[in-house]
Amino acid sequence: MTVVTTDHHLHSPMYWFLANLSILDLGSISVIVPKSMANSLLNTRTISYAGCVSQVFLLFLFSTADLAFLTIMAYDRYVAICKPLHYEITMNRRACVQMAAGAWASSVMYSALHTGNTFSLPFCHSNIINQFFCEIPQLLRLSCYDAYRRELAALAFSVFLALGCFVFIVVSYVQIFTAVWSIPSEQGRQKAFSTCIPHLIVGSLFISTGGIAYTKPISDSPSPLDLLAAVLYSVVPPLMNPVIYSMRNKEIQAALRKLLHRCGKCMSTSEWQ
Repeated sequence: MTVVTTDHHLHSPMYWFLANLSILDLGSISVIVPKSMANSLLNTRTISYAGCVSQVFLLFLFSTADLAFLTIMAYDRYVAICKPLHYEITMNRRACVQMAAGAWASSVMYSALHTGNTFSLPFCHSNIINQFFCEIPQLLRLSCYDAYRRELAALAFSVFLALGCFVFIVVSYVQIFTAVWSIPSEQGRQKAFSTCIPHLIVGSLFISTGGIAYTKPISDSPSPLDLLAAVLYSVVPPLMNPVIYSMRNKEIQAALRKLLHRCGKCMSTSEWQ
């Protein structure tokens, strides 16, 4: 985020969306991991009601926006590679801001809908959740109102939307692969494949494990598979996105070296003074 903000060479649509994605990944990993680590270190297994509501709202917000930005970034790469002459017109500053604002706003409303729908239910069963964070299917099991079918319909619709985004990403990359394959440069093809294929793997992992976790019937006894699915859709994608989109990007690496060099010079100057 700092590199994209400080280096004017990176003030382009792709890096603008990448900076937003970085914010989402940072937020997503911060919602559940620190609390889980604190519980583990302190040997406690408690969370307040307000903390549980916050976890559900923020996790849905960041996860939904993350998928939205991955879809937008796939479209950005499609226009840049398949329709380069129209790129400046299609992906102008106003369009990029509108796409980003739309992704954030729709994610906030979508998260508020699911959070309100879940916590408006009365809870009268055990207050034990068989998960390392507050997960909607686990919370529905605690409700004394048979609302699982109602919420399951909403979650199934969510999975349908996620699959729609994933299909859009796949179609975009198929078009990109087709265009890149006609390029005689072997290096250009390898660069496109090395970027797109990890994107598809992480996206498919996020959607498939999230879909399984939120649509399968909830059992009364804890299952290691439930824990594994939760880790795969909530922890792994935020960890992999920086590696795929930042650490392997030569322009990001060059800008980071320049930033560290400037910081080193500033520290040396201050110490000398």
